[in-house]
Amino acid sequence: MTSKEKTQLICKILSDRKANDIIYIAVEEKTSLCDYFVIAGGRSKTQVKALAEHLEEKLEKEYEITPRRREGVQGGRWAVLDYADVIVHLFGDEERDFYRLERLWEDGKNLTRYED
Repeated sequence: MTSKEKTQLICKILSDRKANDIIYIAVEEKTSLCDYFVIAGGRSKTQVKALAEHLEEKLEKEYEITPRRREGVQGGRWAVLDYADVIVHLFGDEERDFYRLERLWEDGKNLTRYED
């Protein structure tokens, strides 16, 4: 599975669980950390936590893909799941407004809004 295919799969899984404002940013030319960032929001701490846990479970069970690292899931305000070539950032509304990762990494050409 390519990085882009994995990115789109992740976006689809998040969309199916009603994540809001899902975007992905191609960063392969900007950093050696990964190829894509996926950024999505949840409306509450409970939803952010549920999105992260569902994504992790579905990728592991159906695709045998496990994160190298995971942070923040238990708190529910934000979560990061590191799938090597794709890093997933899930935020509550307030945290997303505060960190504004889109603004830090996008250059006008590399940001895509996910739509089913």
